[in-house]
Amino acid sequence: MFLILTWTTYLILFLAAVGIGVSKSGFSGLSMLHVLVFAFVFGAKASTGILLPLLVVGDCIAIRFFGKDAHWHHIRRLLPPAMVGVVVGTLALHILQEASLKPLIGLIILGLTGLQVIRIWRPNAFAHLPHSSAFAWCLGFLVGVTTMMANAAGPVAALYLLAVALPKLELVGTGAWLFLIINVFKLPFSFMLKLISWESLLLDLMLAPGVWIGLLIGRWLVQKIPQKTFDTLLLFLTAVAALRLVGIGTWLTSILGSP
Repeated sequence: MFLILTWTTYLILFLAAVGIGVSKSGFSGLSMLHVLVFAFVFGAKASTGILLPLLVVGDCIAIRFFGKDAHWHHIRRLLPPAMVGVVVGTLALHILQEASLKPLIGLIILGLTGLQVIRIWRPNAFAHLPHSSAFAWCLGFLVGVTTMMANAAGPVAALYLLAVALPKLELVGTGAWLFLIINVFKLPFSFMLKLISWESLLLDLMLAPGVWIGLLIGRWLVQKIPQKTFDTLLLFLTAVAALRLVGIGTWLTSILGSP
């Protein structure tokens, strides 16, 4: 399958890999761009297995850059429900059509984004909600399902980490450790579903330098952007990602044609 890719396609995939690195630097809403590119080239389901090793590479480099700032209390809160979500997402991939669940996930993320916007305008509104166990379990479970179904859980985790008011470096470091653990946990399930092969791993090896370049760019951006601007930009990118999941933006596929 990969042997017939043109050099133009390889270049587009490499740029998408750079996007993975930038998204791993805290701009998680950008993750929908590389998800869209890989899904267009390889198909939605197959692309999840091709992306996963690149995401692990990105997580490892992100930990090297930001890992010391991680807030382990929130990682421990999110991991158990996220792992349950991965199992449920695996079953859904095996049984259900991915397209039937993406719009629902997108609508949920949009609703949560709206809730966070309200909290920015009125800081005392729902002040107790982000620190409740129910909130952590709901968001953690959604992280697991979304990451298994579409490798698009970054915006969900970002909403939780914004809601508990983590500073930007702690937010990025916490997300890096959280997704490294989750993505490594996902690997056996992706192998079981035959979404990862030696051929796909060879392609990942060729694209991995792009992830490193993207993280260098992202680290520079994070250091330059003020906290309030970072939070606002992250919310905006999250909303855009949710709209993509709902289905807005499918015009791109219709313009480019079928893979």
